[in-house]
Amino acid sequence: MIERARHRVGRPLDDDAAQERAAQAAVLGDLLTLRVLSALAAGAPADVLSSLLHVPAIEVEDAIARLLAVNIVHTDEVGAHVLPAASWVRFGRLLVGDMPALPEPDTAPTVAVLPAAIATVAHDLSYRFASTFSSETVSQYVVESYLLLSQRARVRKHLPSLTARYAADRLDALASAQGLVLRGTPEVLFVCVQNAGRSQIAAAYLRYLAGDRVHVRTAGSQPADAVHPRVVDALAEVGVPLSDEYPKPLTDEVVQAADFVVTMGCGDACPVYPGRRYMDWDLDDPLTLDDEGLRVVRDQIRGHVEDLLAEMGITSHAASR
Repeated sequence: MIERARHRVGRPLDDDAAQERAAQAAVLGDLLTLRVLSALAAGAPADVLSSLLHVPAIEVEDAIARLLAVNIVHTDEVGAHVLPAASWVRFGRLLVGDMPALPEPDTAPTVAVLPAAIATVAHDLSYRFASTFSSETVSQYVVESYLLLSQRARVRKHLPSLTARYAADRLDALASAQGLVLRGTPEVLFVCVQNAGRSQIAAAYLRYLAGDRVHVRTAGSQPADAVHPRVVDALAEVGVPLSDEYPKPLTDEVVQAADFVVTMGCGDACPVYPGRRYMDWDLDDPLTLDDEGLRVVRDQIRGHVEDLLAEMGITSHAASR
């Protein structure tokens, strides 16, 4: 007699948990509340939801209050951002497609609902990329880049200029990934968790040792607000510049554009595409170490970068420095 396979059965909800889930389900039965959750899951900051969803600000505030009351969303440690609770992130993402919380490219307010400076960025980049992408595609990338950066920005003064740089880099990567731009140089992407330590050190060394013979990008699976000052100081000690860099969220097109993808402690966050050389550098997070420990990791990264250059067949400038 064939014995039936046993299936593991999860523990059913107790009364308290069932009541909590019932309250959450009741809140999500409201159409606007569901739309607000989907926009937050898509990365939109709370302060643009009224314009993004075309509803009065007071209604958005009420919807957020309902989500907060049943623990579907929470505020960050300084109360500056509203984010889906960990157990609701995946559900929230099920509500969004490629970019559902953003207007479609051929409808009016893709850029108009955001600050005027962002519309200027979209106009300028549309001109710059006119031979490569439509203005609708450029506007879409500008809006999404602004939302990705503003989600974590505590100082918003520099958001327009950062948006311009980030959107331009993403569009440049997209052009490269689609074969619309041929560089003739290998492209390397460094990814760590916060894009504030290891990946920035690696990129700085690669630029320093290879110059324009390699094109370098960095990204983070959970980017910080800024490159950590200790990292800047540690590189300055050895004469390696790291000027005007900033943490960037990891996006799909920068991975597709890369020939070499180097991860450092970010797990499975990086998508895998055929034809790329993937490697993971097992390094301590230098920002958890004292200054001497940071210097050790810094020097380890330089050794890895020199090995990478050798693998690419590029002579390092190390001998002359």
